[in-house]
Amino acid sequence: MGASLRMDFLLVQFLNGLASASSLFLVASGLSIIFGVSRIVNFAHGSFYMLGAYVAWTLTRSLDWVAFGHLGFWGGIVIAALVVGLLGVLVEILLLRRIYQAPELFQLLATFGVVLIVQDATLWLWGAQDLLGPRAPGMRGAFYILDQRFPQYEALLIVVGPAVLGLLWLLFHRTRWGTLVRAATLDREMVAALGVDQKLLFTSVFFLGSFLAALGGGLQLPREPVQLNMDLAIIADAFVVVVVGGMGSVSGAYLAALLIAELQAFMLFVPDFTLFGVRIAISKMTLIPSFLVMAVVLIVRPYGLLGKPPAHARVAGAVEPVVRATPVELKWLGVAALAILALAPAYTGDYGLIVLTEILIFVLVAASLHFIMGPGGMASFGHAAYFGLGAYGAALMTKHLAAPMGAGLAAAPLLAGVFGVIFGWFCVRLSGVYLAMLTLAFAQIVWSITFQWVAMTGGDNGLLGIWPASWAAGKAAYFYLSLVLCIAGALALRRVIYAPFGYALRASRDSPLRAEAIGIDVMRVQWLAFVIAAVFAGLAGGLFAYFKGSVFPTYAAIPKSVDALMMVLLGGVQTITGPLVGAVVYMGLHEQLVRLTELWRLVLGASIIALVLAFPQGIAGFAMRLWLKGKAEDL
Repeated sequence: MGASLRMDFLLVQFLNGLASASSLFLVASGLSIIFGVSRIVNFAHGSFYMLGAYVAWTLTRSLDWVAFGHLGFWGGIVIAALVVGLLGVLVEILLLRRIYQAPELFQLLATFGVVLIVQDATLWLWGAQDLLGPRAPGMRGAFYILDQRFPQYEALLIVVGPAVLGLLWLLFHRTRWGTLVRAATLDREMVAALGVDQKLLFTSVFFLGSFLAALGGGLQLPREPVQLNMDLAIIADAFVVVVVGGMGSVSGAYLAALLIAELQAFMLFVPDFTLFGVRIAISKMTLIPSFLVMAVVLIVRPYGLLGKPPAHARVAGAVEPVVRATPVELKWLGVAALAILALAPAYTGDYGLIVLTEILIFVLVAASLHFIMGPGGMASFGHAAYFGLGAYGAALMTKHLAAPMGAGLAAAPLLAGVFGVIFGWFCVRLSGVYLAMLTLAFAQIVWSITFQWVAMTGGDNGLLGIWPASWAAGKAAYFYLSLVLCIAGALALRRVIYAPFGYALRASRDSPLRAEAIGIDVMRVQWLAFVIAAVFAGLAGGLFAYFKGSVFPTYAAIPKSVDALMMVLLGGVQTITGPLVGAVVYMGLHEQLVRLTELWRLVLGASIIALVLAFPQGIAGFAMRLWLKGKAEDL
């Protein structure tokens, strides 16, 4: 009987995995289609999923499906998906169409602004409380599989996924529009040369992708409450599915969704084990498998299971804009700013010192990320991993070994650097968005471990009581410590950029083949740069741990990586002062808006979008351009 029950349970788990795969596929397929044609890494895709759930919740409650029959419920979900699809069209026309020629990362920045706006708009319209959706009419019961109950609605979802996959296959292979979309996925420049209206094609693709995301959100109503964190919760998994399946491959997205959903469903059966005397409960670390799969697939097959190498890959000799040195006049301006900072304790209170200290720490984070993004040409979506590892390195030394603050601050960059060596070895073998996605995978693995290894990290409760030494306990003392270490770190990174190693790094970015021809070991140079960036991010994380007095898994989560990315992009990737300016602007805006309005995300998102449209080269990049133009006119 025990074996029979176990077989029943295994079968139900398999079916649960199929249902979850269908839900995940609906969202991921839309993301894959959008990226395949427009090459936009659409961070706002999770927002359309969330809006689909909220609008469907409103419509299914407004339409009396008892009077209309099943049409009220299912019609409400479909209408919600159509409404959100049209909203996606507005976003594409009003925002994305203006920045298709901008670098891909600036498009990501713009879509992140959309995420912030949608979050606060949703909060204003529906409130902060979780909303329970209605049960699907006619789907309240359950099947009996041997001796186990399986809900009818889950069985319906199992069918929905393959049905949508079949309809998409017919759409892409049996219609002229689908043929154009497939052609644009392979070579959109050639499609444009043949006279196809790219604007109309991109808009229709964005509508379809947004519609699918919203449909996936609406179909979740009977399964889970509608809440404000749905967007960020789904977007990471959707990215994993798209990358594992192959960007632009709908069939690959379904295969990847199936693989990841089943892997998560059967994690319960993975036995625990002991490593170096520490018991590791793998069965409880349910968040790790999907990102581990993505990392393995990217390492073994960089373009995904069913993906193909992009036809638009950058050719050798396509040189990035030069990372220019700061003019002498602006250097003196920087010296003046440092002098004013050094006098801050004399004219600002404790609150002002707290804000300035946090800004200084994130200046170092932004500078470390810029080091690999600007001179290195390696975009990272997971830089928070090293910031979080640095924070935990310091916290674990203090909490478990009772080490002094000096030892903790030394352990922070050391631990981050060790993982930078491991992760960087794999990451530098890829390029472009695939490298960025691999950094995201590694970062999510780090976050998952810190979140679910409760015995070591405290899990969601974090590690508390990580206070600085008595000599640095005062607000002014810790401010000066942060000022010295963070500015010294940023200057050290600047010095490396203009050292022979920095020139070799830029040569590896601009023309790897020519760099190899003159004797530069491109992969080793990029690997070392990756480790250097991790070390300085880890130092910032250690400072942040003692600054806050606690460490939580959120320090290594996606939002922290996005924050660092926003700082670099807002300031300007191709200037040395860009990350510094970006960190000050981003953190300053965030701090002031939180104090001034409850809808601070909406205002911050709108500000980010305005800055992207006004300064596509970043604030510092725009200022540098004006400066050089003025100097040229003077000559």
